[in-house]
Amino acid sequence: MNPKIILRKISLEDCVKISQAFSEQSWNKAVSQYQLYVQYQEQGIRDVIIAEFEGVFAGYLTIHWKSDYTAFREKGIPEVVDLNVLKKFQRKGIASRLMEEAESRIKKVSPFAGIGFGLTKDYGAAQILYINRGYKPDGNGLVKNSRSLSYGEQVTVGDDLVFYLIKSL
Repeated sequence: MNPKIILRKISLEDCVKISQAFSEQSWNKAVSQYQLYVQYQEQGIRDVIIAEFEGVFAGYLTIHWKSDYTAFREKGIPEVVDLNVLKKFQRKGIASRLMEEAESRIKKVSPFAGIGFGLTKDYGAAQILYINRGYKPDGNGLVKNSRSLSYGEQVTVGDDLVFYLIKSL
C-alpha cells in the first residue's frame, strides 16, 4: 500500500473543491453532483470514497448499493459507479486503491461486485483496470439506459452506452 494515498468519506466541504479540481482539467463536474453524493451517502444509498494523495484531493468513486442497472439490481449486486482520478494523479495506484476499498466493502454484503464502462477511448484506462482486476462481462452485451441492445439496433455512442462487468469476490 502507498502511504501517500489516504481514503475517506466525502463531506460537504469537499464539494466545491472536487468540482474545481476537475474544472482545472476541463472536465465539467457540477458542485451539485457532489452535494447529491453527500446526501446519498447520508441516506445509505451510496458510499462515496475520496482519495487524497499527499493531502491533496486526487479522485473518488461511489458504490451504488442498489444499482440502476436492472440486471445488477435484480440480483442484489452493488455497482461501482463514477470512478474518477484527476489526470495529474493517474498512474500512482489511486484507482486501484479505490477499487480495493470498494470491493472490500461490497464483499461484506454480496459475493459479486458490478461495474460498467463507456465504450469510447475516454474510458480506455478504466476498461484496462477492470479487466486486469478480474471483472468479466455479465453476458448482457451492450446496454443503453439499462436495456440490452438487440442485433441491428442503431444507437448514438455516448456515456449512456455501457458494457457491464461482474467480479466474484
